[in-house]
Amino acid sequence: MKRVVITGAGTINALGHTVAKTMESMREGRCGIGDLDFRDVDRLAIKIGGQVRDFEAEGRFNRQQMVLYDRFTQFTLVAAGEAIRQSGLEFTGELAAKSGVVLGTAGGGVSTWDDNYRSVYEDGKNRVHPFVVPKLMNNAAASHVSMEYNLKGPSFTVSTACASSNHAMAQAFQMVRSGMSPAMVTGGSESMLCFGGVKAWEGLRVMSKDACRPFSANRNGMVQGEGAGVFVFEEYEHAKARGAEILCEIVGYAMSSDAADIVMPSKQGAARAISGALKDAQINAQDVGYINAHGTGTAANDKTECAAVADVFGPHADNLMISSTKSMHGHLIGGTGAVELLACIMALRDGVVAPTIGYEEPDPECALDVVPNEAREATIDVALSNAFAFGGLNAVLALKRV
Repeated sequence: MKRVVITGAGTINALGHTVAKTMESMREGRCGIGDLDFRDVDRLAIKIGGQVRDFEAEGRFNRQQMVLYDRFTQFTLVAAGEAIRQSGLEFTGELAAKSGVVLGTAGGGVSTWDDNYRSVYEDGKNRVHPFVVPKLMNNAAASHVSMEYNLKGPSFTVSTACASSNHAMAQAFQMVRSGMSPAMVTGGSESMLCFGGVKAWEGLRVMSKDACRPFSANRNGMVQGEGAGVFVFEEYEHAKARGAEILCEIVGYAMSSDAADIVMPSKQGAARAISGALKDAQINAQDVGYINAHGTGTAANDKTECAAVADVFGPHADNLMISSTKSMHGHLIGGTGAVELLACIMALRDGVVAPTIGYEEPDPECALDVVPNEAREATIDVALSNAFAFGGLNAVLALKRV
């Protein structure tokens, strides 16, 4: 099997419009969650979120593109551009023919749905724009990235709720590891912060009205975010031969299904995914120094995840650092694992572990080192990235310092 490394990273999210700005915010423990700003926000019970501020799409895309690009696609293209520029790859010839795109999203063009439902039901219009379907479809972002960068290999979208990005990146990893593709562009994006998107999530009664406090005893729910994270996964020898900068190595993954409940998480399902990733990576549990947790800030998720970690790692669980950056950028639903992978890269490459901010009160059911409130310097050789989704769908990635 081929070794797989990351040679490019890009993002736009509530913490920053670039990887450098996002990592700076993570190091400083900044909170990107604030008051939401969009039409009819006053009709919502939930008025906070990790919204991308100061983003002028009109300055980045022309009129023809704006007709085709939902906000989630816009975010994806911004992040993909940064990642591919950093990688230094130019997709031509055989490299273009074999390289592709695998992206994750849960909602796709939610803003487009919302705008056009308003147009038809509220404004009484009988026609919508002929490009509504191409704009809102879940594979729109993947398709536009493939067209923009001449990626002619396997290209598709994975939609598995909050595990979408990790599932997508796992598929891209497997394609490169198997030798199917020399490079893959992968990650995920989401933009559900509009009236309809937030109103739907309100109905679940899992949202906080004031802050995201993962693992804290007084946590009271998740907070939505938006944005994208995109990476270039490349075969190690290919990257080495051209002298590319290597950010870290992907060494394993695992996926599991709880097969139990549509919304309540299962300790057993999460534990199988974590232990499976270790086995696939052929690394010992004691080698793991950091876990980027799913850590949504809901009562059920946080205690279940901590119990799964304790089961898999045993006594070593007390030596692990486990943090949730959702406390800073919010929960990007299908795009969240991609932005959170940046925290793993930062830990491995820079030796800085992002904190769980908003932590106020210890919870006996979350009695692990959750890196409360302040980032920490440490040498990390192996990191895991957890993603556990509604529907009981779990995906864990294992990464290694190079």
